Amino acid sequence: MATLLVKNIGCLQTPVGSYSHKGKQQAENLKLQNAAILIEDGIIKEITSDGILPSEAEDAETVIDAEGNLVTPGLVEGHTHMVFGGYRQNEIPLKLKGAGYLDILRAGGGILDTVRKTRAASFEELYQKTEGFLDEMMGLGVTTCEGKSGYGLDFDTEVKMLEVLKKLNADHPMDIVATFMGAHAIPEEYKGRADEFINMLCEELLPYVKEHGLAEFADVFTEDSVFNYEQSKKYLECAKACGFDLKIHADEIEAIGGSVLAGEMGAVSCEHLIAINEEGLTSMAKAGTTAMCLPATSFYLGADFAPARKMIEMGIPVAMASDFNPGSCPSLNLQFVMNLGCLKYKLLPEEILTAVTINPACAINSGHLVGTLEQGKQGDLVIWNAPNMEMLCYRFGSNLALQVIKKGNLV
Repeated sequence: MATLLVKNIGCLQTPVGSYSHKGKQQAENLKLQNAAILIEDGIIKEITSDGILPSEAEDAETVIDAEGNLVTPGLVEGHTHMVFGGYRQNEIPLKLKGAGYLDILRAGGGILDTVRKTRAASFEELYQKTEGFLDEMMGLGVTTCEGKSGYGLDFDTEVKMLEVLKKLNADHPMDIVATFMGAHAIPEEYKGRADEFINMLCEELLPYVKEHGLAEFADVFTEDSVFNYEQSKKYLECAKACGFDLKIHADEIEAIGGSVLAGEMGAVSCEHLIAINEEGLTSMAKAGTTAMCLPATSFYLGADFAPARKMIEMGIPVAMASDFNPGSCPSLNLQFVMNLGCLKYKLLPEEILTAVTINPACAINSGHLVGTLEQGKQGDLVIWNAPNMEMLCYRFGSNLALQVIKKGNLV
């Protein structure tokens, strides 16, 4: 029986519960002073405060002194595209000359450029590259993450990407939840035949991915020049019939009905939402769909920021993620996302903690395991070089994660 004691915690701050927090709940954090946590075989056994140690503290095999620092749950990264070949730094001159995201895509670049490189990459190349990203993310305080396919857009490469995630989930300390996003773009060989591509995904890939346990979620990019409302609905209906839970990339550039569809289909989360309108907000609020907001993408693209404050006021659970990918957000730093949540979304530190822990955890069906520090949940936590959450929101550009603990093990 492996036991770990973390003592002398200046402030232990955590949301509470295994559900998505919305409205006023978004700012409800438990704060314990001079606290301690006892973890046994990877599971939190006891949490104490006010200088009182857990009842079995003396028997702990390993003891970590938090030295009066802040401790929070391990961060949960709810949206990444971390399996890909190559990079896209070559697009910077185009962007500096005024080319937009869709301009580059229409010219055969963007996602399609990454598709070509990902198809050419071997399983081992993708595995090693993604493993490095996971190490970097964990060093920044992330202990659970989501990862999407979508840079294959053909049978073999989509399966290859998902198999990389499956093996890394088995091999790496990080818990990884996989999302199948075959409907990420229209591949060059299907140019002008988007309906046929959707049919192929529905008839071949969705059933195969589900049968082989390669992904828990299915996602689609509902956007101008990608997939329209009707195509997205057909894809999601097929995914739902196969047993997938649903996600939607929507309203990143134009509101063409993606967020409305998210509510109609009962999607677990809807991602981006920069251009969301009142109809979309109302649909998501009614359905309880989580808004997966991606402020680092807005920052990198020089775009507007999603109306996160309004979402909270309307009772929509708000989560924040990096959207790490080679094109529109080449950063996996969730700490920077927290900074942007404060500076651009005007969220409170408590709301921000909820947005990077329990809400994304619930958006990847992991809220019963992670996202809060409570008895019976996994012993995933971060000791920060900070006295409180305000410091994490205030400092940017530095890694403030002192020690990261995953399932009771220092990583």
